[in-house]
Amino acid sequence: MNRLKDDMLPSEHGEWLRACELAALPEQAGRSAWLGGRVLALFRLGERVYALDAVDPLTGVAVLGRGLVGDCDGEPVVASPLYKQRYALADGRCLDDPALRVACWPVMHSAGEVWVLLG
Repeated sequence: MNRLKDDMLPSEHGEWLRACELAALPEQAGRSAWLGGRVLALFRLGERVYALDAVDPLTGVAVLGRGLVGDCDGEPVVASPLYKQRYALADGRCLDDPALRVACWPVMHSAGEVWVLLG
């Protein structure tokens, strides 16, 4: 699910909001964005873009957009820059502590723009 369809802007599950230009997201890194009243962490790996809540669950500080992007056994992850917990980009679960998790949001891009479904 990487392409935004014209009829997908309104949704029964929330609202598709434009986050940024695709070119504004560096490869293999994150950026923070204020969207829909919350801070998100956006990550671009090739043509795939991921969106997580940017707030580190242990500290309550919005730093995940500055985390280190990598993989764990082939699964894309971001490591918090504070205590280094690794969060799966696909679903927000913490690989190091099952009690921790961050919200994960559907992302699509079309015509060079990145859209996030917030509900």
